[in-house]
Amino acid sequence: MKKSTEHQLMLEAAKARLLAVQMVYDAASGHPGGSLSCLDVLTTLYCDVMNIDPQNPKDPNRDRFVMSKGHCSPALYSVLALRGFFPVEELKQFRSIDGNMSGHVEMSVAGVDMSTGSLGQGISVAVGMALAGKIQNKNYRVYAILGDGEINEGQVWEAMMSAAKYKLDNLCACVDVNGLQIDGKISDVMPTEPLDKKFEAFGWNVIKIDGHDFNEIEKAYKKAMTVKDRPTMILAQTIKGKGVSFMENEAGWHGKAPNAEQFEQAKAELEAHCKELECVK
Repeated sequence: MKKSTEHQLMLEAAKARLLAVQMVYDAASGHPGGSLSCLDVLTTLYCDVMNIDPQNPKDPNRDRFVMSKGHCSPALYSVLALRGFFPVEELKQFRSIDGNMSGHVEMSVAGVDMSTGSLGQGISVAVGMALAGKIQNKNYRVYAILGDGEINEGQVWEAMMSAAKYKLDNLCACVDVNGLQIDGKISDVMPTEPLDKKFEAFGWNVIKIDGHDFNEIEKAYKKAMTVKDRPTMILAQTIKGKGVSFMENEAGWHGKAPNAEQFEQAKAELEAHCKELECVK
């Protein structure tokens, strides 16, 4: 895959944010907060890290990705559309009874490797995919993104133990550490810190990054490729609702669509950012 520049990644992520908010507004339903927080990581994965071919989405040798926090489908669908897995116009099907893009990630959408939504199950499947690759002597890598609220699920930690036991160095997961979940602050609902110490205790290699710094994101994934006999967990510090001023760091935007006035403000902010990036040579 041709490597993207930092500026190209920034522009793609900005475009994806605009599409994601448009999707949630048009459907009058969805999860904008966590979608916006993970889009820089997701864009880097699909544009600069993963071995994938939009023209051959079922290539048995492709890298796999699992959006374990499956409610953040606006993020994944928008990135897949921009990468050419399907036309951007198809995003209008989001949460439509006549379309195939449900509110939680579905394999009926081109480029999606696993249907998700029941929290904790996505990372478990990712572990299974990585183990299958080891058993079959395949060279593909498996990637996943979890929410920091999602790791309240006990199943997540069972998956962590299994991945370490089987030395799945072909698995690299990322926790989107935005500090908020549907009921409020992670620290209030169910404190999970120190995450780095917890994952290290479960046998994982841990890398902490700024989840909105494209250089740090890329370096972390490249470093993960060099680790042997252990899976890698990237802890990406992010801002929920990133890119839309009134959504940032607000738990209320976990699963709520903007009204017309709010959408126009969000759209104006996101479009201005895109234009600013497009003007940079």
